[in-house]
Amino acid sequence: MISLFPHQQEALQETKDFDNIAVYHDMGLGKTFTGSEMMKRFGCKVNLIVCQKSKVQDWVEHFTDNYQMQVFDLTNKKQFGEYHGLSQGQRFFIVGVINYELAWRRKELLDLYDFTLMLDESSLIQNQKAKQTKFILKMKPAHVILLSGTPVGGKYENLWTQVHLLGWKISEDLYNRQYVNWTTIDSGGFQHKIVDKEDPYKNIDRLKSKMREHGAIFKKTEECYELPEQVFTHIRLKAPKEYWKFQKDCIVTIEGQELVGDTSLTKLLYSRQICSQFNQNKLDAFRDLVESTQERLIVFYSFNDELWNMKKICQELDRPISEINGHTKDLTAYEQESNSVTLCQYQSASKGLNLQKCNRIIYFSLPLSSEDFEQSKKRIHRIGQEKTCFYYLMICRGTVDEQILHTLEERKDFTDELFKEDEKKNS
Repeated sequence: MISLFPHQQEALQETKDFDNIAVYHDMGLGKTFTGSEMMKRFGCKVNLIVCQKSKVQDWVEHFTDNYQMQVFDLTNKKQFGEYHGLSQGQRFFIVGVINYELAWRRKELLDLYDFTLMLDESSLIQNQKAKQTKFILKMKPAHVILLSGTPVGGKYENLWTQVHLLGWKISEDLYNRQYVNWTTIDSGGFQHKIVDKEDPYKNIDRLKSKMREHGAIFKKTEECYELPEQVFTHIRLKAPKEYWKFQKDCIVTIEGQELVGDTSLTKLLYSRQICSQFNQNKLDAFRDLVESTQERLIVFYSFNDELWNMKKICQELDRPISEINGHTKDLTAYEQESNSVTLCQYQSASKGLNLQKCNRIIYFSLPLSSEDFEQSKKRIHRIGQEKTCFYYLMICRGTVDEQILHTLEERKDFTDELFKEDEKKNS
């Protein structure tokens, strides 16, 4: 018997008359069970879940453990074939789970009919030009369930695809005219249409009201559940001397590698790397942090070289290691060892994971995405967490680290600010 929290029961009640639903609940409020119960209530014999690659096995295990349905991992060709065959007969209750990047390659999924489609982290279909988004918009489900804590990361211009899936028959052009303030800039002789930086959106209360009318429910953590305090500590470090040379000359040789910042993006990339993977001060501070406690630690990082450097330190300190990145997802040490260190790459680990056995996160480097940053905090600050959550942000004084942190704290993406600077230079 599944026991739901009051806010989850309220969500089920609020959406009982809708065929399409968006569960826009704050990160950590248990969208997995909320969405699953909605899927069960719809009662379709064929069900499809599309999620991040790192979450496929989690969803398979979730339905296997909690529901009387036959579950298929659709990343496995044999299981996909069996699922597709059964879906045509519709004699059994079946659930298929597949990741976004693979779904559009399985053209047979377009054959599905009278089924429920659930999109975990539905913000991943905001790019209408992406193949995975185009494919999903071609599907014809009887019911849709969208799950996201940050449906567009605050960028309402990217919300139309989800609005469309909810069944709100508003054209993309009309949506953009009613809810987004656009402006035109000149860049290298070409005219580009962008969202106005000073006054980006309009009629937002009306937008949310219309979305509620079409099955969207919005809930913040503070409305549902009292979670422990969050404490943020900035560990300010000295940048290596090569950083300042690189800022001046846009070229530097460090550890035998020549770094050339010949564009805004390459200069940003190498500036970040010099502050982190090439910075012995940050590596020494990381060692000190790991040595200072025998409790579980979660560490977020950006680059592969950071991972290798941190793994070496953890191995020298005899700490059990778990990894989550584009190549590996191994939480064995996290689950079994109370002094484990779990090394998490933002793209693979900032969304969807339940890591509340731990209450400490180290940010070895920062992401450029505000959504990744906010989502990462919620891996430990969620239902089930009983301890104060501590966050240690490793920041090089006076560098791009501080600029990125300032932008993220304003809930903006740093790349947006970067191009904003380029616009000023070109004007």
